[in-house]
Amino acid sequence: MEFSQILFEQKGPLALLTINRPDKHNAISLQTLEELQQAVRLSESDDEIKVLCITGAGSRAFASGSDLAEVVHRDFRKALEPIVQGLADQLERLPKPTIAAIDGICMGGGLEVALGCDLRIATPESRFATPEGKLGIIPGGGATARLPRIVGRGWGMEMLLMGEPIDAERALSIGLVTRIVQQADLMEEVNRMSEHLASFAPFVPRTMKMMVNFGMEASTAAALMLEKYAQGALVQTEDKAEGIAAFLEKRKPNFKGR
Repeated sequence: MEFSQILFEQKGPLALLTINRPDKHNAISLQTLEELQQAVRLSESDDEIKVLCITGAGSRAFASGSDLAEVVHRDFRKALEPIVQGLADQLERLPKPTIAAIDGICMGGGLEVALGCDLRIATPESRFATPEGKLGIIPGGGATARLPRIVGRGWGMEMLLMGEPIDAERALSIGLVTRIVQQADLMEEVNRMSEHLASFAPFVPRTMKMMVNFGMEASTAAALMLEKYAQGALVQTEDKAEGIAAFLEKRKPNFKGR
């Protein structure tokens, strides 16, 4: 499949999706979203791909936000179309781990894409913001729902209401990102994380994602019950027996997804 606004590469177990509009600071258009969604579907259907990473072309921006040339013409009907929130929803539901590799500006719609990923790592030069309030609107790609759940209500409100950029160190301290990596080492770290995640039995990441995403919407008692039954299912798999045997025998496990 050919894309015009993103790059799609497979590197071993990793599918690397690069927003490729560096002349526009990787601003996200509706076509960008559509192409990213298509690439995610391709990644989901390919059993060789175990991990998906989204990043931005160039060294200035992961994604600077939604393409304002389109937002200026957006009306109520367009705002209600599922594509704007759809990508982050799709990333959350994807049964494979996802990483946002952030280098530079990560704001507005770009931040909302990153919030849909399971893991977020950034370079020291990265900056984060939800500046939509300055444009007379609010976020439309999920930031009001996801950001407070990730960084807590206090910092969620700070970022959403104030709209001011925060740097990578602040993002790390509030849990918006979990690792800061030097720019030259960013893709090397993505590859290392990808190889690590790909070493797990296939049922593990997808079940872990389900437990966290569904569990956070449930009561503690319900989440604990979900976890109990999920582990009960996994302890009956061949991969569980292989994992324990490999650990005891001090060898690399050969997981088969059974």
